[in-house]
Amino acid sequence: MKNKTIEKMEQHPNHFKKLLRKMWEIRIFEETLEQLYAKNKIHGTFHLCIGQEAAAVGSIACLSQEDWIASTHRNHGHSLAKGTSMRAMFAEILGKSTGINGGKGGSMHISDAKNHHLGSNGVVGGNFPIAAGAALSMKMQNKKQVVFCFAGEGATNEGSFHEAMNLASIWQLPITFFIENNQYGMSSAFKKMTRLDSIAQRGSSYGVESFSIDGNDLMSVEQLSKRLVQRMRHGEGPFLVEAKTYRYRGHSKSDSCLYRSKEEEGRQQAYDPIRRVEANFIESKIMNKMDIFEEKQIIREKIWQLVQEVEGDSLPSDQELLANIYAK
Repeated sequence: MKNKTIEKMEQHPNHFKKLLRKMWEIRIFEETLEQLYAKNKIHGTFHLCIGQEAAAVGSIACLSQEDWIASTHRNHGHSLAKGTSMRAMFAEILGKSTGINGGKGGSMHISDAKNHHLGSNGVVGGNFPIAAGAALSMKMQNKKQVVFCFAGEGATNEGSFHEAMNLASIWQLPITFFIENNQYGMSSAFKKMTRLDSIAQRGSSYGVESFSIDGNDLMSVEQLSKRLVQRMRHGEGPFLVEAKTYRYRGHSKSDSCLYRSKEEEGRQQAYDPIRRVEANFIESKIMNKMDIFEEKQIIREKIWQLVQEVEGDSLPSDQELLANIYAK
């Protein structure tokens, strides 16, 4: 007997191909950043979401372009899933004038008003009140748009999380606090930073309906997100979601992960979100191994062509560097 995941994919093969392609794009985008960094072409640091792609793709797939997201320093997956231009992101991180923020913000400050991306935030927990404010605005204007606020589990120890949760609860705002529990806040293991078994338990303190799911299961993420979006459009909310996942790389480029073992990493990577979807595709005969290899190769080649284009772009001029810095 086929499992429900396979049946669902067989019913909607093009939809799930689209989601898998987006997950590939995010991973290959970040692997390319690593290669550029090794060649000393990127200054500063960045925070990779390799291993967490299903959480971003599965949730944001349920939003319209008019819905809003707020992201974190680990923002590449959220930004690409919401529709931000990959070219403009490469340009931003390489410091080019064609970057999404003119090459002045870098990886941690990618924002994209056109695609209703409120911005990434280098301050841990800094996006909670911003997202709650956006949700309040939607409610006061009687709009059907909703807000997804992404954060890591470490950010839920910040006061801003609790303030935003309380306000969102008493005002019944159309917002979902989507917490990607990747098990580590910088070098601190989740289990050492809280006595709770799940971040979802924190929601009950504020009367917020909460859920804990396998964040590496694309279909679980999408199904729950779709239900919550529908409920928020009908006046319900807020919600809290804990998506359990695992960060494959270090916190940032200066982190060599000395606080965890290779055995642990190996165990966790057995639940790789992308390989799980690929395995389902092969079992359902939607794609075979060669199809998958060729599709990924095409994406990889396109991304490197994009990088070559971006490397030819100019750096910001002196005048551009001073533009949009101060309010007039």
